[in-house]
Amino acid sequence: MPLSLRLYRMLMRAAGPFAGIILARRRRQGKEHPARIRERYGETAIERPDGPLIWLHGASVGELGSIFPLVDKLRQSGVHILVTSGTVTSAALAKERLAGQAIHQFIPLDVPRFVSRFLSHWKPDLALFIESDLWPNLVFGCRERRIPMIILNGRLSERSFTRWKVLPHAAEALLRPFDLCLAQSRLDGERYLALGARRVEISGNLKLDVPAPPLNEEKFNELKIAIGSRTVIAAASTHAGEEAAMLDVHRRLHRSFPGLLTVIVPRHVQRGRGIYDLVEKFGLSPALRSQRQFPTQTTDVYVADTMGELGLVYRLSPIVFMGGSLIEHGGQNPIEAVKLGAAVLHGPHVWNFAEIYTALDAARGAIEIEDQEQLVSQIGGWLRDGNLREATAQAGLKTVNRLSGALSRTLAQLEPYLLQLRINLRPGDA
Repeated sequence: MPLSLRLYRMLMRAAGPFAGIILARRRRQGKEHPARIRERYGETAIERPDGPLIWLHGASVGELGSIFPLVDKLRQSGVHILVTSGTVTSAALAKERLAGQAIHQFIPLDVPRFVSRFLSHWKPDLALFIESDLWPNLVFGCRERRIPMIILNGRLSERSFTRWKVLPHAAEALLRPFDLCLAQSRLDGERYLALGARRVEISGNLKLDVPAPPLNEEKFNELKIAIGSRTVIAAASTHAGEEAAMLDVHRRLHRSFPGLLTVIVPRHVQRGRGIYDLVEKFGLSPALRSQRQFPTQTTDVYVADTMGELGLVYRLSPIVFMGGSLIEHGGQNPIEAVKLGAAVLHGPHVWNFAEIYTALDAARGAIEIEDQEQLVSQIGGWLRDGNLREATAQAGLKTVNRLSGALSRTLAQLEPYLLQLRINLRPGDA
């Protein structure tokens, strides 16, 4: 094992006694679930079900959202499913979308004894790591127990690849234990191979195969009635700095479009109150969804600071700016907006979803804007020409449909492992 990873393991062993302090601070910040802190120590009150168990791990909401169809297919194989993640928001999503299909647990802190406790209790027969959230002690713990490991929907951004190249021996030691790496794109696959992965296959992006989020008819009708016939534009998953840009867009366009309503959905919902105050500083009238407020005819900006309602916003807004892209964050996932018929704009910083945005832009299924001025110009153009906007939305939908198929390719690669689990399945275990 490389020196860097030996040092990491020593540090994490030493960090064990301080876990309580770290978790207490995170709990005060709203980053931990108060009633489920013990899961971070690898403890649980839930019994392991009898029979084969597949464990899937994803860091947060984005990774978890990509595996819902996969979990459904795996359950049809007669195995039990354990899903882990690391954020409060992902736990809420798992409760909503995976209830009855899978057990959800918070991933333990990467302290050796916490990891050992977790693995000794759950004894997974197959471990599937989603995208790139690889914790060394978890990986080595699985290796020591001879648990087959696969990376699903593997992605390595240019930044991550560059960082790992600084520690090539550590990267290789971390990737070598994996039986298989299913990469999103050829470029991702080449990067995994360069860092030391033993076997890489290109499966595509599972997020392209996820159905559009389900519609809550009651909430949709309530909001639709409140909005009435007003023109709606939306900014989704925004980060600090991008809200101000959208407020400037609204202020400059509402003279030409008097009924304009701008909906802002912050990436982190706890920022809702701060955005509300910012709207007022711009001299505009806000409403805050987390306070059960609805937009009135005098509302300029509706701050939708709630979890799990982007699908609602996309269905109501024909124009969506995808956040995290005007600032150097790497962009947010545009697929749901495209699938629900929105014309999508984004800034230049989209390396988190480079392949998708490249394909969309090439097909004129999304439009890249460089700055705030272009944002005003493009949204204004679409508001004036509905046919042009609709052409972009249709091109985007065709592109997403063309790129789909990752679910079937992933299942084909997993079939030998599932066959082995079925062979080991005892009568009554299913």
